[in-house]
This record gives sequence, structure tokens and C-alpha cells, in this order.
Amino acid sequence: MNNKYSLPKDGGLIKDLAPRDILHRYEKIRTNVYENEYNGVQYVADTIVRAIAAHTAAEPFVLGLTTGRTPLGLYNELVKRHKAGQVSFSNVAVFSLDEFYPIRSNEQQSRNYRIHEEFLNHIDIKPENIHIPDGTIAEKKVSEYCEAYDRAAGKIDLMIIGVGENGQIGFNESGSYARSRTRLVQLTYNTRKTQSGAFYGLENTPKLAITMGIGTIMRAKRIILMAWGENKAQIVQKVVEGEVTSLVPASYLQAHSDIEVVADENAAQMLTREQTPWLVGPCEWTPKFVRKAVVWLCGVVKKPILKLTYNDYIENSLGELLEQGRTYDRINIDVFNDLQHTITGWPGGKPNADDSTRPVSSTPFPKRVVIFSPHPDDDVISMGGTFIRLVQQGHDVHVAYETSGNVAVHDDVVLQNIDTSRELGYGDHYAEVEKIIAGKKKGQPEPRALLNLKGSIRRAEARAAVRSFGLNPDTNAHFLNLPFYETGGIKKGQLSEKDINIIVELLRKVQPHQIYAAGDLADPHGTHRTCMEAVLAALEVVKDDAWMKECHLWLYRGAWMEWDLGMVDMAVPLSPDELIMKRHAIYRHLSQKDIMPFPGDDPREFWQRAEERTQNTAKLYDLLGMAEYQAIEVFVRMF
Repeated sequence: MNNKYSLPKDGGLIKDLAPRDILHRYEKIRTNVYENEYNGVQYVADTIVRAIAAHTAAEPFVLGLTTGRTPLGLYNELVKRHKAGQVSFSNVAVFSLDEFYPIRSNEQQSRNYRIHEEFLNHIDIKPENIHIPDGTIAEKKVSEYCEAYDRAAGKIDLMIIGVGENGQIGFNESGSYARSRTRLVQLTYNTRKTQSGAFYGLENTPKLAITMGIGTIMRAKRIILMAWGENKAQIVQKVVEGEVTSLVPASYLQAHSDIEVVADENAAQMLTREQTPWLVGPCEWTPKFVRKAVVWLCGVVKKPILKLTYNDYIENSLGELLEQGRTYDRINIDVFNDLQHTITGWPGGKPNADDSTRPVSSTPFPKRVVIFSPHPDDDVISMGGTFIRLVQQGHDVHVAYETSGNVAVHDDVVLQNIDTSRELGYGDHYAEVEKIIAGKKKGQPEPRALLNLKGSIRRAEARAAVRSFGLNPDTNAHFLNLPFYETGGIKKGQLSEKDINIIVELLRKVQPHQIYAAGDLADPHGTHRTCMEAVLAALEVVKDDAWMKECHLWLYRGAWMEWDLGMVDMAVPLSPDELIMKRHAIYRHLSQKDIMPFPGDDPREFWQRAEERTQNTAKLYDLLGMAEYQAIEVFVRMF
């Protein structure tokens, strides 16, 4: 499956009317922005295939490659094209960017293993043309080995790389110097923490790695840097538009004579041409795009909407907006009303009410609703207040937990639950489970018996959460256990027809009027994005069903990010009591409380993240001149 998910477009830069030099005038590296990862991958794959076809020399075409999550879609596409007979790699040599040290090539976490599994094993490349840093080389020979590797990698025709969230390329961390060569480096704590999920814990994660140097990469004739997902947005802006600094190693690439960045809209969203396109060229001023610009202006001048002046617009490059036929004060009033109309206490529609300015129609009432939750707690963390409202206002609400979330349960939590069962007199299996845990092998997927226990714990928690606010978990909570997730490890499988058919079956059973799904814009190969792709693929299957004519898809966000107010279609305010009820539902997910295997860099618990996010959203509405609420959950309507 290819990741084609992108948000609906509504106004923006008219790129056909902006000369190329103007369109790219803020960019120090020419950047191609595509609607989604799939379209970006097609461009990069086309470039590689054409370059290989144009290479007529006897010696191989030399391709530099990266590993990790960024190139996964590209590798899938290249394998697909090879199998279709569109490209041969028989006269191609590859040089891989880096490798952990020490590590064996058959360990699943090694770069060597990954690039073979994801790409090299599926094409006709000759073994002697594969060059990957050796993670088993004796330490006393590493320097000599790196020098030889660097010399061999000095003739790369096309280098394909990604970029880390802190600007790393390969394992060239902040502070790396511009002329660095292939070498053994010490990994920072943050890098090891980022990689620790694949190694099942920080204690198992290597402290060293072999990496091509920045100077080595810069010797390539041509470089393409790929970036997908909003988690790369900040660093893409620094690399493309910022200053050259050792703190952002990828910024050194600005000095290369033939380099381009290829990004999806999410990764490019902080570039000037995407974030504030009115600074770049002529725009299509739709109502929602006008709102985006006005909300931005309010943030710049620190004023609510109705206090904006003519000079505020003129002095902040929004003169073109004033040329569209409305005075500044008329724009203020229209945007204020537009934003005001997104606010509703009736997410399923208010019965017997004038719905001409409401985000949701009053009929039919009650509505059938399906809430898709990627993990067994995303529903209450991300839209728990709205979920509670829908239930309490009498709608037929169903929640579908797309994955088991089993790998996010700590072993100690399993033992505690088994111990509780023993104390209650329901059988003593403690020693049996303890033995299974003790038999786990470093770096290997967890035993299925243990994963089943962990999945059971998360199902019980999800059932308790929805039961706490009145939903019947026996009839209205659905545990889909999509197969792509059930690999037993951090790396998940490919989305398949089996996954999609499970969702299709549920949709046709419930025939909802409203669907809510986690519309995250981060890593296209992460669980949330894969679950979103599954929902969209299922909706494509059922699009001609009669019930779909009355169905609307609403997107919520995860616990970390929120929709920009310029995009919001519905805002559901929460009272203090409702916020507490939501918190108590999150509390039911005990395995995710206090002990969290994958919390990232955010030390807060999920309920804290959720409350601060929704309270900050309420503050933003307040600063724009709206009514002051305790918290607000916001949604974007896909259709």
C-alpha cells in the first residue's frame, strides 16, 4: 500500500502564476513539495530509473542509499518497478550510509539486514556491488576500514538521503564538521533513545556507529534529500531556509552544486511558501484561506480578530487580501463569524434546531457513529470529551480499536495482572508467565503467548474506559486487531486487503452517519498513519453504498499535536466536569499510566498532554476574541 493520505485543499498560493524564482526565493536548497509521500516517491523513483537508464559506462552506476523509515516507500516503488521490468540494477553499485557498531549483519536491527529485507533482496543487483559498513570489524581495524570505505564511496553518482529531526544526516550528529569522512562515531543519548524502540530498550541499543562523513556525502555528483511527515517540518525549514551551522549538519548541504529536497506537504508546512504563501506570490482567497491568514495576523500583532486595523493588514504583507473587494473591517467580521460558527456543543447535530450555520446537520437524529482509534486509548486521549458528548446525547456510538497495542505493555504490568488473578483465586499462572518473559531473546519479537496477554490487558482497559461514561463495550466496542500490526515487534507489516476488509465489514454493519479517525500527519509509516490509510482504503470500497450519501468523515489529532485553527471545521467546548470525566476515562488505561515504554521526549502522562493541548486550543479561541472555555477539542472534515 502506498501512503496517499493528504488533507483537503482550500485556497492558497497560485503556483502557476508565481515565477519559479519567486516561488523558491526563500529557499537556499531548491525544494519540490508534493501532496503526499506517494507522489514524492514517484518523482524520486523516476529520477533514479532515468539516471540508471542514461548510464552507458561499463563500470556500475553508483547509488548512495539511506536506511530507516524515510526510504521505505521509495524502496517499495523501486522493487515494484523492477518486477515490472522497468529497471534493472545489474549494473548498479550501492553504498549504504551507515551502520550500528558493533552489530552483526543478520540482526534485525542492523542497517545491513534492513536494507536487504526492504530492497536489495528483491532486485537483480550483484552481491559484489553491495557496499554496507561492516558492524563486526575489529575495533583496532575500524579506522583503516573506514578510510577504505570512504575512498570507495567517493564516486557516488546519486545520493539518496533522509534527515533526522535534529538535522542529522546518517549518524553525523550536531557538531559534526563539514569535511568529515567515513568514521566511527559515538551516538548521543537522544539518538540512542530514538533508536531504542527497535532494540527493545535503551540498554540494548549500540553506543557507536559507522557513518559516511558530511564531506563524503558532499562528494556525490547529485543529492536528493527526502522528508515525509510533519515531525520533519521544523528541521526541513532550518535546512532549506536557515543558516549553515554545525548544529544542523544537513544545512551544510546548501553548499552542494546539485541538490534538491523532496518533501510532502506535511514536512514542508513550515517553509515560507507553505506557511505564509501571501509573502511569496498571488493567492486564491477562499473563506477558509482568508481565515488562515487572519488567524496568523492576529498572532503576529497580538490582537483579537475584531481589533485588527487597516495598517495591520498593510504592514504585514496582506494588501492583496484587501484587494479582493472587502474592507478590512468587513473581513474581520466575516472571519469572526466563520470561526464562531465552528463552535458547537452538539457534535452529532442539535435536534430540531436551525443548522444553517452549524458544522453538523440536525438530521438524522440520533446518528450512527464510528470512532476509529489506532491504539486502544487514542479515542479517549484525543477526542474523549466529544466521545462522551456523543454517547450522552443519545447517538448510537461505536468505537473500533484498529490495533491491539500489545507491544506497549510493560512486562511488569503483565506480571501484576497475573498476580492479581492469582490473589483473586482465578488460577495461579504466575510462574508460567514469568518463564515466558524470562525466555525473551534480545532484539527478537516477543513470544505470541505474551503478546496475547498484553493484548487482553489493553482490551480490558479500553472496555473499562468506555463503560465509565455509559457505552456498552459488549455491543459497541470493536477490537479489529488489524493484521499489519501483529508482527510481535516494533517494525510492522505492510497494510493489506485483509486489514481493509475488516474495516469494510464493520462499516457496512454499522452504516454510520459520522466517522471519526486519527488524521495524523507525522511519519507515513507509523501506526497512526497506516491506520488512516486503512480507513481511507475501506471508504473507497464502500463509496457507492447508499448510506455513504449521508456519511461525513471527521479527523481528530493525536495527543501531541493539534489542528491549525485556520483549518478547523468543528470545535467542541468542554466544561471542567467534562474534562475530569475524560481524564477518568484515560485513567482506565492503567498499563499506559506511569510506566510507558515509548513516551518519546515528552515526560508528561497522556492525560496531561491531552488536557494541556485542549486547554491551549481554548486559549487560542479566547485570544481571537471568542468565548472563553475550559477546553476545546477540534476537528477537520474530510468530506
